[in-house]
Amino acid sequence: MLSVYLPEEIESYRDRMWRREPELLVEDVNAAEQLIEAVGFCSVLTDSRRPGPSLFIAVCGRRDAHMPRNVQKDPESRLAWMLKDEVMRRGKVYYAKLAGGRSTFVARRLIPYFHTLWGVPSRKEVTVLSPEARAILKVLRKEWEMGTRDLHRASHIAERARFLRAMDELQRSFKIIPGEVVYHPSFTYIWTLPESRFHEELTTVCSREASLREVARAFLAGAGMTVRGELARVSGLSAPDAGLGNWALVDEEFAVRMQPGVYRLKGFSRLGTAAYSAE
Repeated sequence: MLSVYLPEEIESYRDRMWRREPELLVEDVNAAEQLIEAVGFCSVLTDSRRPGPSLFIAVCGRRDAHMPRNVQKDPESRLAWMLKDEVMRRGKVYYAKLAGGRSTFVARRLIPYFHTLWGVPSRKEVTVLSPEARAILKVLRKEWEMGTRDLHRASHIAERARFLRAMDELQRSFKIIPGEVVYHPSFTYIWTLPESRFHEELTTVCSREASLREVARAFLAGAGMTVRGELARVSGLSAPDAGLGNWALVDEEFAVRMQPGVYRLKGFSRLGTAAYSAE
C-alpha cells in the first residue's frame, strides 16, 4: 500500500488551514462556515484516513481524527453532524452529495466552477438523466420542496433502491439539494431546487478550463502542496482533469511543479521534493 509523506512545513500549514489544531477547532456554525470559505470545498464526515479538509476533523482539532464505530455516543461526531445540519439549514454554502457520492460543502465563490464541471444543463436532461431522476425532478419543480417520503411516493418509483440512486444522481448533477432536516416525528430531509438559494452562482457562465484551474487553486491554496492523485481523490475530478487544473496554476506561476504529480504553492520557499510515496 502506498503511503505519502509530506514536509512538516506543509503538514503545519494544513493544520492551520484545515483547523487540525486544538486552538483552531470548529465549535459552532460560524466557525464551520469560515472553514468552508477558507478552503473552498471540504468533506463533511471523513476522517484522517481520507485526504483533504473535513468538518469532522476540524471539530476534533487534530491530524489523527478517526470516526468511531458508535458515532451516536461520540461527542465530536454528534457535534459535526449537528453543525452539518445547521450549515445546510442556513444556506450560505452549497451542500449535497457530489462527485464520488461524498457529502460536500462548497463555498459560494466556487459553485459556478463545480456546476460547470458536474452540472447537467436543462437541454441535456432528457439524454443524460435517468428516467427515475427525471420523474423526481418533475415533481420537485412543481412542488418546490418536499420531504423524502412524499417525494418517493409522488415520483411513482416502486423500488426504494432505484429512488435513492436517482436522488444521488440529481445531487451530483446540481439539480436538487437538501434544504432542511426534520427529526420528529421521524427523520427526513426536505429537498428543494438549488436555484432557490444559488440562482446567481448557477447561472454564471464559466469555461471548463477556468473551472478546472479554480478547483485546483482552491485545493492547493488550502493544502500548500498536492501529491500524485490527491486532488482527484478529494475533488472527484478525473486524474487527467486534475493534472490540467494543476498545470494551469503552473502556467500562471501560482504553483511550482516539483516532480510528476507533485505541485506546491509558489509562496513556499526552500521546500525540497520531500513528498514521495513508499511501501
